[in-house]
Amino acid sequence: MKGILFSQMEPPAELEDEFNDWYETEHIPVRLALPGFRRAVRYLEREAHRKYLAVYEIDDLEVLKSPGYRALKTTPSERTALMLKSVRGFTRYTCTLAFDTGSSPERGKYLSAVAFAVPREQEASLDDWYENEHIALLMRAPDWLRVRRYKVFSADGGQWTDIALHELRSLQAMDSPERKAARAGPKRNALAGESWFETSGQWLFEIISVHEGAL
Repeated sequence: MKGILFSQMEPPAELEDEFNDWYETEHIPVRLALPGFRRAVRYLEREAHRKYLAVYEIDDLEVLKSPGYRALKTTPSERTALMLKSVRGFTRYTCTLAFDTGSSPERGKYLSAVAFAVPREQEASLDDWYENEHIALLMRAPDWLRVRRYKVFSADGGQWTDIALHELRSLQAMDSPERKAARAGPKRNALAGESWFETSGQWLFEIISVHEGAL
């Protein structure tokens, strides 16, 4: 099952430089050395609720059951243990790909991430709105480059069931008339007012770094 590992966290200010060095030089490289880890992208949140996001693109989530990955999780280095113990706002979601508009010739500099905790009986309504109305309207915006939707397979740090990643060329896309239209469609209006819909998670990030896995 193709998918992602989506993880947010915020280090204490006094360890931030060390945290970033650790993430770039240890945490990401040892994972991308494993077969199945395709790419890792790090982001900095614009409004700093959890501050940092890492999205690992994975060819098959079965790699998360591999001996190599389990060894990283169960026997972390001393530095890794220290960093993970020090952070706050930690989340970790493994997700399977449900929908993709397709890769763009350019990777967006910004990422809008949206998450929902959808009751089972409302899943079909969410899917219908997002894939048959919302995405099509958003993709009319010149700076809206790509949309991927994921179903959460496992969660640590929250109850989200669905996560969408929107790649943007510029922040102007968030104020575009196309986004305004996408937030006023009839399928969306039918969901507005539902408690799960109104308490969605929304974050806006800027790319820090992109790391490619071994071919």
